[in-house]
Amino acid sequence: MTKITAILVDDEISNIKGLQKKLASLFPKIEIMATFQKPEDAICALTKQQPDILFLDIQMPRINGFELLASLQEIDFQIIFVTAYNEYAIDAFKESAVDYILKPIANEDLTIAVQKAVDIIIKHKQHQTNEQLVQLLTKSSIENNKIMVPTLKGISFIPQEELFHLEGYDGYTKLHLLDGSVVSSSYNLGKFQKLLNTQFFKCHKSHIINLSKVRSFENEGYIVLENEERIPISKANKKAFLNLFK
Repeated sequence: MTKITAILVDDEISNIKGLQKKLASLFPKIEIMATFQKPEDAICALTKQQPDILFLDIQMPRINGFELLASLQEIDFQIIFVTAYNEYAIDAFKESAVDYILKPIANEDLTIAVQKAVDIIIKHKQHQTNEQLVQLLTKSSIENNKIMVPTLKGISFIPQEELFHLEGYDGYTKLHLLDGSVVSSSYNLGKFQKLLNTQFFKCHKSHIINLSKVRSFENEGYIVLENEERIPISKANKKAFLNLFK
């Protein structure tokens, strides 16, 4: 199991100890960061470091569970409410709790609730890991003057100098290469525009060209590349394009 952390909040120490014991038995890999009997102390701790799961009693003196959550500016954890009153269930789910458990806590109910939370946490962490990987690969490819191209088979890293032009269609992009091949990607043209260096020019809403591959310009509104492709250029971009060659 991915490392999962938890904080327990309940005004009765016997409830905290009972939940700790059950978690240690059923989910020994869950690390309990802290336990709190006073909701004020829990609020202070949660503003500094948040767990993956918060086990939260609803009915507490001075500040109840709902008020505790309302006092937090950021909630980046799964909530499992622990309550002795079934009528709190609707309010609990309004607070986006992943589940709630009735006291006295039954092992089966605890297992179901925790497993729900763990499944959500793992998916979230995996998504974050994937995003970090993509950012790292993108940064590396840019530094090496390559572009990262997600394809049906995986990811291609294409040197920018090997690109003739990029063509957008239906939210996808076709990359036309020097060797005559065409690579299709699920990235839209706008995404690639941010990754390309200054050697590329968006001449049309659906086309980006490699300026080093331009052979000629036709007055009727086309740019001819070295591979004899005729790429349309919009009237709005015509002047900017010609100014590049002055």
